[in-house]
Amino acid sequence: MPGSHGSLTKAGKVRESTPKVKGRERRTPIPRIRNKRNYHKRFVRGQVVGVRK
Repeated sequence: MPGSHGSLTKAGKVRESTPKVKGRERRTPIPRIRNKRNYHKRFVRGQVVGVRK
């Protein structure tokens, strides 16, 4: 193998030195959870999703 991309002594230094950024607050649930919830409503319980009463 011809060389490498950077030395192992520098591994992980950039990630350690960057400041931690908080994730944004989500109003709607994560898509995976939302899809699971909609599946349960539509097919298991037989309700209509997305229509307000």
